Amino acid sequence: MKRKLHYAWIIVFVTFLTLLAVQGVRLSFGAFIQPWEEEFALDRGTISLISMLSFIVYGVSQPVIGRLVDRFGPRIILSFSTLLVGLSIFFTYLVTSPWQLFILYGIIASLGVGGASNVASTVIVTNWFTEKRGLAFGIMEAGFGAGQMLLVPGSLMLIHWFNWKITVIVLGAFLIFIVFPIVLLFLRNHPSEKDAQPIGGYQTEAAKGEPSEQAKKIPYKAVFLNRTFWFLILPFFICGFTTTGLMDTHLIPFSHDHGFSTGVTSAAVSLLAGFNIIGILVSGVVADRWSSRKILCFLYAVRALSLVILLSSHEPILLLGFAILFGLVDFATVAPTQMLATQYFRQYSVGFILGWLFLSHQIGSALGAYLPGVWYSQTGNYNLSFYLSIIILAGASILNILLPEPKKMNRTLDSEAQSVQQN
Repeated sequence: MKRKLHYAWIIVFVTFLTLLAVQGVRLSFGAFIQPWEEEFALDRGTISLISMLSFIVYGVSQPVIGRLVDRFGPRIILSFSTLLVGLSIFFTYLVTSPWQLFILYGIIASLGVGGASNVASTVIVTNWFTEKRGLAFGIMEAGFGAGQMLLVPGSLMLIHWFNWKITVIVLGAFLIFIVFPIVLLFLRNHPSEKDAQPIGGYQTEAAKGEPSEQAKKIPYKAVFLNRTFWFLILPFFICGFTTTGLMDTHLIPFSHDHGFSTGVTSAAVSLLAGFNIIGILVSGVVADRWSSRKILCFLYAVRALSLVILLSSHEPILLLGFAILFGLVDFATVAPTQMLATQYFRQYSVGFILGWLFLSHQIGSALGAYLPGVWYSQTGNYNLSFYLSIIILAGASILNILLPEPKKMNRTLDSEAQSVQQN
């Protein structure tokens, strides 16, 4: 007899598609830097300020999104956030001055991107998987890499063939008329809505929906007083600075500044994104079987090494080599970090914890997008940004190896929470 496909895998596919589309559009920002500089007579620092504002809005929205997901469910948040991004990007073609870009892209679209992000996606995947969760997280996160592989080079080529206005119309229409209806029709918040159980079955009654009574009673200040929370947050801040901040905003203009053609630049971005997908999937599978803290220590160290290679990239082969190595460790850090967060703080609202986690990531991304642009305007190169990134990545690697293993952490966290509650 044929085994029926569990609906949990449909959920993973739809969240994958959502992140591919929405986050792929967001990651295409670097493709618009030079066209917007020419269109609006702006310097690199001012354009980077738009990106910084976008990341700040995205980041600040994450704890709020976590609460909204807990209240309304991830399906509503993911679907209508996708629609908001689509409408914002579509109407960007009407922009005639920089302040309109700041409002439409930097604020409105970024609120939508914040909703159609890891927080809601992680909650819905957690609801549908109690086993194979690392693999599910990996597939979900691969949407970032797929969006980067397809939409960033696609945006570059559309801008090259036509112009940036045609490009935003195409991207907006894709989100509005294709992705939004799929998300709204096929996503379901909980297995109970399909008369099913999560893959692996229910571990506790609390897994069926609301947080447990114990979770509701534990004061959240116990999290902020816990050293492990900050040892998880700070590396993820550095992750944001060095990936979506620095690389996804400035790699394309860096490549153009070094005289690489649009073809070579597109090839580098595609390679980075393709190997990003491989790295994400591998890290998700490995996270189910090995220590996530050790995986993260390794990934941050390799990322630092890849930036050393980029500093010496004056030939296309070195740029492509960097793209492969950086791609393998780019978003590969997310699944192990998500695993640790859900393991360390299982007695709290998943939306609350992930909201703060991704807030730190987006603050890092905001600084990683803005500061290199300012330093570039002052020095004419990105060297200072790369040197700083190498140093802080080494620090992130050290912080992760200092984290406790989750089983030991859960015993100490339970006792600390009880102590805080008594006080």
